Amino acid sequence: MYHLNKRYFNRIVSISVLIALVFSIAGCAMKVQSANLMDGIKAETVSEINVDEKFITQTANFSVNLFKKVMKENENSLISPLSVLLALAMTANGANSTTKEEMELLLAGGSSIEELNEYLYSYVNQLPSEKNSKLNLANSIWFSDDENSFIVKQDFLQKNANFYGAAVFKSPFDDTTIKDINLWVKNNTDGMIDEIIDSIDRDTVMFLINAVVFDGKWKNVYKKNDIISGEFTSWNGTKRNVKMMNSNESLYIEDENATGFIKNYQNDHYSFVTLLPNDGVSIEDYISSLTGEHLLSIIENAKTVGVLAQLPKFKFDYTIKMNDALKNLGLVTSFDENRADFSNLGSSPDGNIYIKEVLHKAFISVDELGTKAGAVTKVEMAVETAALGYTVKLDRPFVFAIVDNKTNLPIFIGTVKDIE
Repeated sequence: MYHLNKRYFNRIVSISVLIALVFSIAGCAMKVQSANLMDGIKAETVSEINVDEKFITQTANFSVNLFKKVMKENENSLISPLSVLLALAMTANGANSTTKEEMELLLAGGSSIEELNEYLYSYVNQLPSEKNSKLNLANSIWFSDDENSFIVKQDFLQKNANFYGAAVFKSPFDDTTIKDINLWVKNNTDGMIDEIIDSIDRDTVMFLINAVVFDGKWKNVYKKNDIISGEFTSWNGTKRNVKMMNSNESLYIEDENATGFIKNYQNDHYSFVTLLPNDGVSIEDYISSLTGEHLLSIIENAKTVGVLAQLPKFKFDYTIKMNDALKNLGLVTSFDENRADFSNLGSSPDGNIYIKEVLHKAFISVDELGTKAGAVTKVEMAVETAALGYTVKLDRPFVFAIVDNKTNLPIFIGTVKDIE
């Protein structure tokens, strides 16, 4: 029993991040116009370390706590916490002072970013990706080629090449860059997510992006006779007609407020975990009471017993801006254009560098053959803009003049009352 429980204990991080990650430095087939700087940045050899229970517990707690903050009321929700963790960890390599301390507390439980780099490198490298249980990850960094407004630090890029295999692109931050980034995202999520940005603001100087894709076939696929018509009751009591997939499973999980089962994917590397709150317990209340440690415990203590399981077919996508959630979890200065300290990332004569937006997109499809899931996390870095004391908006009739500066006499003078 110990070996069985330990096996599922070791799986929990992949389960708690919604089965969303493997480390793969291999690039995808794409043609981008941006200059790939990896030719000048060779990833140095990094030694793997032991992925201990401290890291697993911290990552599980981060995963559950983040999900609590971003779960939307009365609609489906889906995130890949490890995707978010990786994108923010790359960003944290550019942080300093209080900003770095806040990121270390949230992302690494108080350990250093340098330690987190080693843990994440080792963890994602040990996650398997095989036929019928594919799990791939890609990281990229895109920064402005305007050296008059932004200079990136090579040490920052080197660390992210070493530990995250990040591709680095120096770009003009125009329409071409938008197409390049979205193409990169589409290629690295097998087309499940085809866009992460639709414009680039003038004050944006860098994007740090993590993309994840999972494609797993059930170990025991559902046959035609296993699919029946069923009914699903939504959050507001509405009855929905669904296709229900029936199976006999052998791993049962429970706590005082919920029951569920675990269903394996082929190769036994990954599993699908379900938890159904008991009658009278709302999904919101159940998730509110959940912790990462408790989730670890539930799966570690799975019982080997017959389970008659019914799983509806479903498919949906989810988009969430994570700024407020991350602020609530402790990243206070990172989003403050005046107090953020990302001096180890780069510098700009135009102002201070801060995190402008963390945007997350996810997709999942569960059917009789298996599960496909994808996620993308974008961390957008921007430069503060100087506050102006006055605003003049010429959006109604106005007078204009062309004057001789020596005498200030008007050479031309006129009014604009209409523009066709």
